[in-house]
Amino acid sequence: MDRTIVPPLTDEVVESLHAGDRLLITGTIYTGRDAAHKRLVELVDKGEPLPVDLRGQIIFFVGPTPPRPGDVIGSAGPTTSGRMDAYSPKLLDLGLKAMIGKGLRNEAVREALKRNKAVYLGATGGAGALLSQRITSAKVVAYEDLGPEAIRELTVKDFPVVVINDMYGGDLYAEGRKKYERKVDP
Repeated sequence: MDRTIVPPLTDEVVESLHAGDRLLITGTIYTGRDAAHKRLVELVDKGEPLPVDLRGQIIFFVGPTPPRPGDVIGSAGPTTSGRMDAYSPKLLDLGLKAMIGKGLRNEAVREALKRNKAVYLGATGGAGALLSQRITSAKVVAYEDLGPEAIRELTVKDFPVVVINDMYGGDLYAEGRKKYERKVDP
């Protein structure tokens, strides 16, 4: 059963989420890929303010294609999340509550999810055209010079995701592998 969540997320909402939960997001989320993440962490390291308040927010790892005339946004499929692993723990420590991408996250990110009551959400790779239909508005809010990798504020309606890593250490990818591991007799 799909459940709707609305950002900004509270600790209570995150505490109720478990690996494997199917969610629909309605509200405001932000985009960001590795170039934007690098700039954000550089600001953190300098003690300077970020262009976006990340507390309670969701970042979607995406670099959308240009929109066709009349469209809000172009294809918006998830980017491989491992490219953000070097930066994610610092952003989670600042209050980021969720990230949307595809692929595995490293141990440092999974530990930061536990420490900060946050989750990692998966969106279906290769479905960028379909996902873009769930985005009702998009505007650049930082780093316009990065083009597709600029930070955008998106308004989404029933944006489909699955909880991959929860704050309890649950890992949907690991659970999936265990179901299909071959047992070898000694």
